[in-house]
Amino acid sequence: MKGLSFPIFKTKSIEGPAKFALEDPVERKKYFNNKAGPEIEKIKDYLLKGTFVAILLGPKNSGKGTYTKLFMEAVGGEHIAHISVGDIVRGLNEEIRDIEARKKLVDFLKSRYRGFISIDKALEVVDGRETSTILPTEIILAGLEREIDRVGRKAVFIDGFPRTLDQISYSLFLRALIGYRDDPDFFVFIDVPEAVIDERIKNRVVCPKCQTPRSLRLLRTKEIGYDKDKKEFYLICDNPSCGGARMVAKEGDASGIEPLRARIETDVEVMKTLLKLQGVPQIFLRNSIPVADAEDSVDDYEITPSYRYQWDEKNQSTSVMEEPWTIIDDEGKEAYSLLPAAVAVSLIKQTAKALML
Repeated sequence: MKGLSFPIFKTKSIEGPAKFALEDPVERKKYFNNKAGPEIEKIKDYLLKGTFVAILLGPKNSGKGTYTKLFMEAVGGEHIAHISVGDIVRGLNEEIRDIEARKKLVDFLKSRYRGFISIDKALEVVDGRETSTILPTEIILAGLEREIDRVGRKAVFIDGFPRTLDQISYSLFLRALIGYRDDPDFFVFIDVPEAVIDERIKNRVVCPKCQTPRSLRLLRTKEIGYDKDKKEFYLICDNPSCGGARMVAKEGDASGIEPLRARIETDVEVMKTLLKLQGVPQIFLRNSIPVADAEDSVDDYEITPSYRYQWDEKNQSTSVMEEPWTIIDDEGKEAYSLLPAAVAVSLIKQTAKALML
């Protein structure tokens, strides 16, 4: 992002030319063990007794959810939870429309909420009926605390907080607020060029069941489907529990990054402020790498390709073609975007270091 400069994390293999198909979950597992096997085992052992609080900081659509899910895929998800503040707010919005759910929510807020407007008015803001007032941070914190209670004592990746500069002071004491007083906490900063975010949004699809995001052009799944009636290709979710669900585009994505520019600028300002903070370990993830540094830093298959598809009517099959994809990063340099699994390796290794494993 503009005004940010994160170090390059090298993932290049030094033990030979092993290559992994990172769109395949089975191959990804081998890849993670190859690149970060010792750190994965240390984190697994740590999570048998310990937890941590990781606060994900990055602009919207920077991959916070994707990197967390890959981290969980690599080390096991039974002791880890990904908590999205956006999902919490959307959940509150649904609850207040149900009589019984609303009553339980109000009872909870009466015991936990401390703020400068009434609970009723705060819920009107959540519902969208009160548009002159910003959603109180205190409501977000109460919802966050309740969600953490629901998932139990697990390591948590918190996605979407702090979102504004005035929420930063709350985030500094988040570990104490949720009762994880003795467990490590750290910030995870994510740097993604605007060109990558724009392309991700325009070609994004999500699984309607597990909400996993992918990109038809840049981040495909293992299986590709073809709709003969619409004459279009689609991705099939890799998650076995989704039963081969067809991934679908999100409404409004065709406009790309422009509708989000103000939000992204605020996200970057929050990151810049927290980068100055002392006393909390910091993890740096970068999605891109200058072309000039790629050969010494990453393996070829860790670089994001661009995909094209072709339907073979005779054999009733889809062929996939890969092409090089370069961007101009926010510093004006020609760069490659890294595949999420490569960024996840950086997250795994740096997390082990932050936990001093």
